[in-house]
Amino acid sequence: MDALSSAQNKLLPEMSELLKKRYQILQAIHQEQPIGRRTLSEFLGMTERDIRRETDLLRNQQLIEMKTAGMVITGQGEEVLDALKTFMHKLTGIADLAEKLKKQLEIADVILVPSDSDKAIAVKSQIGKEAARLLEKDFKAGMKVAVTGGSTIAAIAKELKDVKSCPPLQFIAARGGLGEDVLHQANTIASAFAEKTGGTFKSLYLPDHLSEEAYAMMMKEPLMKEMMGLYEQTDLVVHGIGNADEMAVRRKSTPEEMEKISGGGAVSEAFGYYFDGHGNVVYRIRSAGIQLEQVNKAPAIIAVAGGRSKAKAILSYFKNAPKHTVLVTDEGAAREILEHTENLGGN
Repeated sequence: MDALSSAQNKLLPEMSELLKKRYQILQAIHQEQPIGRRTLSEFLGMTERDIRRETDLLRNQQLIEMKTAGMVITGQGEEVLDALKTFMHKLTGIADLAEKLKKQLEIADVILVPSDSDKAIAVKSQIGKEAARLLEKDFKAGMKVAVTGGSTIAAIAKELKDVKSCPPLQFIAARGGLGEDVLHQANTIASAFAEKTGGTFKSLYLPDHLSEEAYAMMMKEPLMKEMMGLYEQTDLVVHGIGNADEMAVRRKSTPEEMEKISGGGAVSEAFGYYFDGHGNVVYRIRSAGIQLEQVNKAPAIIAVAGGRSKAKAILSYFKNAPKHTVLVTDEGAAREILEHTENLGGN
């Protein structure tokens, strides 16, 4: 907290608490809209009387609207949230929390959003929004951007603004399909990124998990040689981080593979690599997609993952992840990581 904020807090401590409360209510409405007063009361753990009083004030200030389906934020309300974001992060300790996590993980930067995406699905959209703003700052004409799949990466595509460049950006699917929801596959997301930015995209229509024979054969195909060449030239990688057990199940891993993954103590997964709690690779699938050594060579890397349930996976992956990575996550994951490392004496 800066000197002015600290002085204000000492002189009028009730002002800070009131500001926090109203900002939290406005933010919750933004995340969960449309939302009723009773649901909002339960969501924030406040009395309905408090919620009614504060939301009436927000409505009178034209920051929210009351609709049949529930309360929604107005354009003015969104402007207020954006204008106060940096200040509120300092006031609520989010900025300090991000700095602590950055030092703990020893990476380039950490961007935090309040709350926990495990508890509020809308927080995932906020992670996507922050990652989208970060990407837009990093975009340079003609650059090659490799993107993985997953719901959080898909959230980034939804939040991207229409930013055109000449020559256009090229988006490359960083992995094959997992047999999951098509909307969350890397191919679909690369296409969505390209559509938003007026760029081009390169798809990888292959299973993410290949047998030894199929993998050896596919690596000789012109398509894979072209894709591997593009991965070598990648300027920016955007990826998620998965929980090892969940990813193994989604890939329909064999019992033998599950034994290697679980028996090896795997905690996290990224790019087809499974990492234990110390960041060591305990298993690697024959994956059609970008390889870890190619990720490490990329000049810029943005990782996105959130929720307390992802905390151990995030900590595991970053034990040996590229130090120039920027992590976009949420308060729930950050607090869980720091609590875990404090309990282990910082290791």
